[in-house]
Amino acid sequence: MKPDNYPSQPAHLWQHFYCLTQIPRPSKREAAVRQYVIDLAVAGGHDWRMDDEGNLVVTVAASAGMEGRPAVIIQNHLDMVTVKTADKEHDFERDPLCLQVEDGWLRADRTTLGADNGVGCAAALALMTDPDVMHPPLELLFTVDEETGLGGALNLDADMLSGKLMLNLDTEDWNELYVGCAGGGGWEFTRQLDADPARETCWSLVLRGLAGGHSGIQIHEQLGNAIKLLCQCLEAVPGLRLGDIDIGVAHNVIPREGRVIFACPAASAEQLANSLGDWQGRWRAYLPAADGDLALALEPATVLDVISEQDSAALLDLVAAWPHGAQAYNLQQPAELVDLSINLAILRLQRGELFVESSYRFFNWDQSLPLQGSVLALARAFHLSVKPVVGYPGWQPDFDSPLLQRAGLLHRELFGELPAVKAIHAGLECGILKGKKPDTDILSFGPTIKGAHSPTERLKIDTVAPFWQFLTALLAQL
Repeated sequence: MKPDNYPSQPAHLWQHFYCLTQIPRPSKREAAVRQYVIDLAVAGGHDWRMDDEGNLVVTVAASAGMEGRPAVIIQNHLDMVTVKTADKEHDFERDPLCLQVEDGWLRADRTTLGADNGVGCAAALALMTDPDVMHPPLELLFTVDEETGLGGALNLDADMLSGKLMLNLDTEDWNELYVGCAGGGGWEFTRQLDADPARETCWSLVLRGLAGGHSGIQIHEQLGNAIKLLCQCLEAVPGLRLGDIDIGVAHNVIPREGRVIFACPAASAEQLANSLGDWQGRWRAYLPAADGDLALALEPATVLDVISEQDSAALLDLVAAWPHGAQAYNLQQPAELVDLSINLAILRLQRGELFVESSYRFFNWDQSLPLQGSVLALARAFHLSVKPVVGYPGWQPDFDSPLLQRAGLLHRELFGELPAVKAIHAGLECGILKGKKPDTDILSFGPTIKGAHSPTERLKIDTVAPFWQFLTALLAQL
């Protein structure tokens, strides 16, 4: 149900965004939301094309008097990150989101909101359905499977596009224009460890209440990583034998909660229980305020199989040695622009089957090579099998872009100040699309979104109207 205080202007944008929140759209499950877009296109008499990957392009004819102008590509992705709190019952493949408006922000009830990139999709749809908008010919590009590795863009049939100007609406800070983004890659690691039935009492250690978040744009915030923290407080438990581990949800999400089930002598469990308050106090002393609700809980549990003490100690050593966080900063731009980072994203263990996933981001590929080498050296030392995850290129900043110059002057004309011009430490599809269409001039911007990729994701309502004003005014000039 739409909240009574749900925003109303700009009307087309907000209505489309509401409809998108009611259509489940996890990565690789975009058929229903894609059909929503197709139905709108057909109803408006617009042509559309879809490639073999499921990416969709809707062609919108120019407004009267603008027919001779160059086509502009408006680019967004249809899928969303699906993360919820442990106490929230929600099926992201079936259930609509439950929206809330609080203190000027739109959010969802204990789930991701999908404003990343749903608000950009809604703006593109509003360009198609709002007759008052003046625009040149438009090619509305909706890609799929962005959040799990930019698969849609990587496999896009670029022949569906003719435009040489592109507006990407997938960045998350209003009053900022983006002209570059990080590239990225990653790995999946596996190993089969010997396991046998637990002979001692088993326990479950659960960590909840961390903020989590986007492993690119929030990596410099030094948010707590549930994998690192849970394994840290288990390192000194005598006689520990690990059984079942479930921490992390996706390669691009900083792990915010998780569970470790293990066996150990009763005296060791009592020692751990008595230390939980100390651990929580230590972490709160240096973690950011966003992680202030962290909480550990130790309870009796049941597990079928556990690995040896030696393998358990080795696994905890592996986690301790694994790099995580910002590794290098750009010295020519503000400190929040990270040049190189890595996210220890997922740790799972079940019946001796170990799975680890980690991803890295970079602006300069050569700078990432020592970091990659360190991780692969760890994999060799701990006898892990390695499966590289398909990477994606960065988008090298072009501060001389004609599109950027025009957009900057328009922003000052409309709002009285020049926007900040930045690159983003996240994997926008712009880098891939630039590689497929090298002569395309690209600019990215959007309204303010905080907490993307986490259940605290929220959209700042009063930034949406100026975002829409800027988008439509820019199109009227192009």
